[in-house]
Amino acid sequence: MSRIGLKPVNVPAGVEIKIDEKNNVTVKGPKGTLSQAIDPSMKIEINDGELTVSRPTDNKKHRSLHGLSRTLINNMIVGVTEGYQKKMEIVGVGYRAAKQGKKLVLNLGYSHPVEMEDPEGIETEVPTQLEIIVKGINKQLVGNYAAKIRAWREPEPYKGKGIRYSGENVRRKEGKTGKK
Repeated sequence: MSRIGLKPVNVPAGVEIKIDEKNNVTVKGPKGTLSQAIDPSMKIEINDGELTVSRPTDNKKHRSLHGLSRTLINNMIVGVTEGYQKKMEIVGVGYRAAKQGKKLVLNLGYSHPVEMEDPEGIETEVPTQLEIIVKGINKQLVGNYAAKIRAWREPEPYKGKGIRYSGENVRRKEGKTGKK
């Protein structure tokens, strides 16, 4: 049994959920609107401020879609009420970030600065030169954009230089030692 799929999702006040006949779920809240297509075989019901997802059979496909469907809907509800954010840190001499309008400008030791345009629905903040905060209502877009930023200079294992998520543990290696 899917333990996640069985849990009901609380629908907070101010959140409006619409489900059409093809199981396209639209969630509207104070921060915006999100929509997601859920597998048509899943049954979605809203009763007394709680949303439940149930599956038609116990075959492997339906079991795997059960928890996924519930989690996708829950992520949309959290996104339109609270939003998501990823904090990132820049480590390295001369590495820094700046914000120019809707562009994120990263100096990462290349011959040129890396400029990244904020995608629609995503906002980046640079409180200090060594910190980046990626914010948005769609959990998947926030994570993907943060991963694209990190991919420009992933943390290397010898000095730990690069862009890392806040709280990420970078495994360090010992450098080469000369023979004696």
